[in-house]
Amino acid sequence: MDRRHSLPMEERTVKTIDLNCDFGERFGVYRLGQEEILSYVTSVNIACGFHAGDPLVMRETVQLAIRHGVAIGAHPGFPDLLGFGRRMMAVSPEEVYAYVVYQIGALSAFVKAEGGVMTHVKPHGALYNMAATDAALAKAVAKAVRDVDPGLVLYGLAGSELIRAGQAHGLRTASEAFADRTYQADGTLTPRNCREAVIVDEEEAVRQVLMIVRERRVRSVQGTEVAIDADTICVHGDNEQAVRFARRLHAALQNEGIAVRPISPIDKAAGGT
Repeated sequence: MDRRHSLPMEERTVKTIDLNCDFGERFGVYRLGQEEILSYVTSVNIACGFHAGDPLVMRETVQLAIRHGVAIGAHPGFPDLLGFGRRMMAVSPEEVYAYVVYQIGALSAFVKAEGGVMTHVKPHGALYNMAATDAALAKAVAKAVRDVDPGLVLYGLAGSELIRAGQAHGLRTASEAFADRTYQADGTLTPRNCREAVIVDEEEAVRQVLMIVRERRVRSVQGTEVAIDADTICVHGDNEQAVRFARRLHAALQNEGIAVRPISPIDKAAGGT
């Protein structure tokens, strides 16, 4: 399968969605995230050692992902363990390119060693947010992904510079929306330092996801409706309610006749690392 193209429109009108989760975000004895969530998501984004993760954690996380049959992606971030990769940094496109190539390479080695297939790349935290609006950084990320493996899918915020850069570099892209984050009127995520940034009510989050998938729009914190076309929904795994919410969301989507499956079927992924 050629993974460099967007999902066919006729396939998307059938209402399919990928549920992805950031995973393996720990190091040493510090743990964040629960294995049970792998029963309800279809793709995982594995930390590559810069914002979280270490060699032992990366290997173990890849093994878990393969065991549960979920699609595996690299989750590169800034070299910022203390800030969990969520702090903005003054970096050049050249630095971002090197960071992303390095981290994809590190994770792909573990995936290959375990006999798995890497399907995608999704930047983490501040790198994700900066690449969503900074065209130069977005191009650096997209070029890094393409140069390592042009068959990898690039995940990015729906409507962002990162999605545009990925498409311009010939990559297949997956436009992402968030189940548990609120949106601004311009389509960006509400900054985490704002009180209303995270949706804690499960039913509210489910309603938001169903609105995004069925109607291709989302309500901003300002009360306006923003157009959004998503291929994948992120369910954060870094809170106590993550597993319960993922289970609830998966069931709600299926009850609505919406198929939950990975962007790139694992058994058909070609050209992976």
